Order: sequence, then structure tokens, then C-alpha cells
Amino acid sequence: MKKIVFVVSMIILLLLSACGDSKIEGALNYEVQNFTYIDQNGDSFSLEDLKGKVWIADFIFTNCETVCPPMTANMTQLQQMAEKEGVDVEFVSFSVDPEVDTPEKLKKFAENYPLSFENWHFLTGYSQEEIENFAMESFKAIVQKPKENDQVIHGTNFYLVDQNGIVLKSYSGVENPPYDEIIEDIKTIQ
Repeated sequence: MKKIVFVVSMIILLLLSACGDSKIEGALNYEVQNFTYIDQNGDSFSLEDLKGKVWIADFIFTNCETVCPPMTANMTQLQQMAEKEGVDVEFVSFSVDPEVDTPEKLKKFAENYPLSFENWHFLTGYSQEEIENFAMESFKAIVQKPKENDQVIHGTNFYLVDQNGIVLKSYSGVENPPYDEIIEDIKTIQ
């Protein structure tokens, strides 16, 4: 009987250890693909720049007529809450319409919000096909630009990414974002 208990205990221990070392329950564990893009200042910005940092990502575009303005307003509120709580986190917004969204357009779009560029990077400088593949491979998020329309179909989540470029969790970015939960999750992995 002791032998069976021991074997069962070892199996449970192995199964638990195989679940990864994330402190976030039910972690997604998507690996962000390496990238080097251009930010709102026209400067190169890469995954390497985020190494060792916790970050929140989303997908937006400047010509968006629906979800992007509230998403950016919500991310701005999250940025302000993080600063107030003394939580060290970076914010990254990937344009899903890179052939329209120049660094200048992204900066002008962002200036409509009371946000700080100190830790928020609006990225472009890639092809439409590249962002569609990157979003799917790294975040399991759909990005698609119909040929007959200037509006881009894209996901509306915020994504928590750890210091090693692993996507741990996603949250609603449009309706009732769980700000307190996001802040607590960031604190948990720092």
C-alpha cells in the first residue's frame, strides 16, 4: 500500500511540475516571436528591449471606427493605475494596419489620450501579412484586413507578457477591463 501511495504521489508531483513555473493559474504560455519594429518616434524597438520586463500588449489601428479608441482609453487608465500603485510595467500597442499607420500617425493618435510615452510603445514598420502571422503565432489573435474595407478585423484583448516573452493571460480590453486583476497579476509575476 505504501508503494502505491508513493507511486501515485510521484506521478502527481511530475504532472504538477510539467505545468510550467508560472505563478499565474491557467497560464496561456504562448511564446512571443522575435520582432524588431518601429515605434511612434521612428526608433527601432524589439522583443530584446522588453527582455526582463513585464508588459501588456494589444492590437489597434489609428483609422479604427469602433474598438480601438475605447481600448486605448482603457489601456491609458491601466497605465495610470499601474503608475499610482508603483507597478513597473511596459505597454505595447501593435498596429494592425501598418501600411497606413506611420510612426507620425501613431503618435498623433496616442496624443489624444492622457498617456505617457515613457513606458508605452506604439509599433509599426512591418507588412500586413507579417502582423497577421505575428498576432496569430504569438498571441493566438486574429488580424485580417479585408481588401474592400479600410477597417481591420482584430482581437480586442489585453495580453500579459512576462519577463521572458511568454504570454500568460488575456483580458477584455474593451468592455469592463479587470484593472485590479491585471495589476495583481503583474505584481504576482514581478
